[in-house]
Amino acid sequence: MSLPADVRSLFGKTLAAEKERGELYLANHSLGRMPDAAAENVQRGMQQWATRMDSAWEEGGWMDEVWKFRELIAGLLGFARPDCVVPKVSAGQGLRAVLNAHSLDLPISVVTTSGEFDSVDFILRAYRKAKRATVQSVTPIRHEGPVPIFTPDSIMDAIRPGTDLVVVSAVMFGTGQVLPALAHIVHQAHTYGALVMVDCYHSLGVLPIDFKALNVDFVIGGCYKYLRGGPGAGFLAINPRVLDREEFRTRDTGWFAKADKFAYARPEPMQYAPGGDAWMESTPAVLTAYQATPGLSLVDDWGVSGIRADNLAKQVVLREVLEKKGYKVFNPSNPDEWGAFTLLHHADARHLAERFKQSGVNCDARGEFVRFCPDVLTEPDEFDRIPAGLADH
Repeated sequence: MSLPADVRSLFGKTLAAEKERGELYLANHSLGRMPDAAAENVQRGMQQWATRMDSAWEEGGWMDEVWKFRELIAGLLGFARPDCVVPKVSAGQGLRAVLNAHSLDLPISVVTTSGEFDSVDFILRAYRKAKRATVQSVTPIRHEGPVPIFTPDSIMDAIRPGTDLVVVSAVMFGTGQVLPALAHIVHQAHTYGALVMVDCYHSLGVLPIDFKALNVDFVIGGCYKYLRGGPGAGFLAINPRVLDREEFRTRDTGWFAKADKFAYARPEPMQYAPGGDAWMESTPAVLTAYQATPGLSLVDDWGVSGIRADNLAKQVVLREVLEKKGYKVFNPSNPDEWGAFTLLHHADARHLAERFKQSGVNCDARGEFVRFCPDVLTEPDEFDRIPAGLADH
């Protein structure tokens, strides 16, 4: 489906606030804009509480919206079973759930990259410090222009017999590099008996990827960015093939993982709910589902391929404008190998990003790069508002 002509009408509150601030919002890779329907939908969830009290857990209530959330995420990932999506408050919580499914007898052997988001890196280092994991972090071995590049060969070379888990991003959060040959990395890992987790936070909703076809074991992500669902709406997706391994279950659990949660029985042995429900924890945060499903529904309606085409076209215009204004823009040799944001290289990128913000252009910085991300609401002529000369100070 093509993007509707009246798309801006669905974001009236957010756009009105931006206009009042005099802001050009190009940080869609950080926090996605809120659709008007999100606030309305959260109110609907609150109304369930006010009018139904504890019966809101029953049919037609809160868990229907949670199921809708799981269904929409599963569809975007390429999984046919909505129950393979387990709601989490963050992607990091999903990583911990998988780490805590492995044996306690030996430290889990993890291969990852130095380009993973801070939560993934910090969690893995915490497990390493506690001697619960050994972690091999693959670093970039070449550059395209000023941008460090991760190669699939270097990652595959690090995967050896004894590797338990490989954790990589589909798109690197700091540079936007699309990790190439992900299917080969998955195949190499499976050859040695390792499982693969992919962080899709910077791909889902802006880059069409069929994770089921890639045979990925786990996918972590959330709705904060391109899915327009705000904070707290994270998830762990588990390949149905892994769900069928009943002996492989996380210790991050709770009463919502029980087979008959409202019976309050305590049989021995423990009786888990079927499929992905066995990976649920305690009482779920149902309002985040209401918060996230409007944005997910929009992405589902528009189609990720259309969103991708729109974004790539706008990035071309954005780079041209930035170059005309004298900035050192990274022009990739193949834009299809890069994600949804444009990079501006600067030795003091953080300071430069602050100067852009002070001038009314909302962007951010990671390392030596300022990041700019247009979205479906961005009008190309808005780029003319970007001031020149800020990098000269």
